[in-house]
Amino acid sequence: MLPRFVGRLGVADAVTIANAALGFVAVVVAVVDIGLAARLILLAAIADGLDGILARRYGGTDAGPYLDSLADVASFAVAPAVLSFVVVTEGFGIGFESITPALLLVTVVCALFVAMAVTRLGMYTAYDIAGSHTEGVQTTLAATVLGAAILAGELRPWLVLGVTGAFCYLMVSRIRYPDLLARDAAIMGVVHALAILVPDFAGRTFPYALLTLGLAYMTCSPWLYWGDAERTGEVDVHGNA
Repeated sequence: MLPRFVGRLGVADAVTIANAALGFVAVVVAVVDIGLAARLILLAAIADGLDGILARRYGGTDAGPYLDSLADVASFAVAPAVLSFVVVTEGFGIGFESITPALLLVTVVCALFVAMAVTRLGMYTAYDIAGSHTEGVQTTLAATVLGAAILAGELRPWLVLGVTGAFCYLMVSRIRYPDLLARDAAIMGVVHALAILVPDFAGRTFPYALLTLGLAYMTCSPWLYWGDAERTGEVDVHGNA
């Protein structure tokens, strides 16, 4: 007897499921190789964008939006929170022999990141999925910024903790973010791929470039993004995030 999902899932769903698996692997390797874990999260972000392209090309399934949000919980909620936890606890030399105020603070911030990311994913699936914009920073973008910062060598524990805490609010804020125009999504996608493939090239140029592009979109696009997305054509580069 065949599993019940055979014949019901499409090629886009397979990529979505791979996204979830990458998130799990990132968590596993985070305590051994933080750079590899960051690259796996960035790879999951590419898979998150690719499944949307494949769904438009070959057609999606009824399960697609639900699978996407479930996969994003692993890759863009739990995995980046674990990366932040590892960077901050190791950077501050926080031990695990007992529950100290410092350990409790880091744990609460990272747990809150997961909670707000899950909240955002549920709200997106319910209310934002059909629009040309979304409210709140995308979970994929938050994970990308954290991953790019780690690859760029920006491992200052206080900075990572502060950024993680800021995303807890930004992901559930009412700030409107437009979907990227196709040309801009393509540029960011190329930089994204190069940051994964050759993170150390020319003084970590590509992780820095990805970090700069992500921060520029996050801080400027709600007010300064050019073009009429609905008229010119837009791409939700972050998938259902």
